[in-house]
Amino acid sequence: MKEQPLDPRDVLGLDPEQLPRHIAIIMDGNGRWANHRDQPRLEGHRAGAANVREIVTACARLSIRYLTLYSFSLENWKRPKDEVDLLMALYAHYLIKERDELMDNDVRLVQVGRREGLPDEVLRELDLTVAMTADNGGLTLCLALNYGGRAEIVDGVRRIAQGVADGTTRPEEISEQTVSDALYTAGMDDPDLLIRTANERRLSNFLLWQISYAELHVVDVFWPDFHTEHLHAAIKDYAGRDRRYGGLSTPASCPPKRGDAVG
Repeated sequence: MKEQPLDPRDVLGLDPEQLPRHIAIIMDGNGRWANHRDQPRLEGHRAGAANVREIVTACARLSIRYLTLYSFSLENWKRPKDEVDLLMALYAHYLIKERDELMDNDVRLVQVGRREGLPDEVLRELDLTVAMTADNGGLTLCLALNYGGRAEIVDGVRRIAQGVADGTTRPEEISEQTVSDALYTAGMDDPDLLIRTANERRLSNFLLWQISYAELHVVDVFWPDFHTEHLHAAIKDYAGRDRRYGGLSTPASCPPKRGDAVG
């Protein structure tokens, strides 16, 4: 069902230019949510997957440009096989179930992470949903699936090194922009706001290059309990920050140029 846009001046008391263009979320606490209810961890993952729609919809209604969700890391393959198998089944199910909702709300889906190792079913449904939503012009929903920040940088360095080997890139011309353009998130704005649930205060190998100047917001609720009101509170907290980018006060609408000094 298509949701109507919201004016942030009405719901948040903020002008549109005060909102972050890119929100990244580390969705933590599914297992603990289940444990607190004496339920299997797998039920926590189901509840967490169901909660994604609410937050995607809330961001879309506020005309947020990008939302990146850390959904499965390269390290998560170390978890018990039954848990990993359920997570992969949930991804395939979500990709099928949410297609109409994504289309109705003009949401474009992309994936960041390695494709190698993902089950064929997940890749098939992922590719179908990415292709179906490719021309949508609203929120870009970026699933960090089979993702690791260090692996992303390694893959980017390999692309740059190949360019040097091919003679299409000169080493002395490599800049921060060259690196950014070689990452999975090429062409996207860097995150302005990074939210982590479950009161954890680690970056957990997430968007290590891109969050250099992101504002961090930690909440003590588990991901299945993170709702629209928590998202709105995080955005209002972000809007109240003085984003200096290593210098003196700078308007939130003016992100730093690559290479700006920090101090």
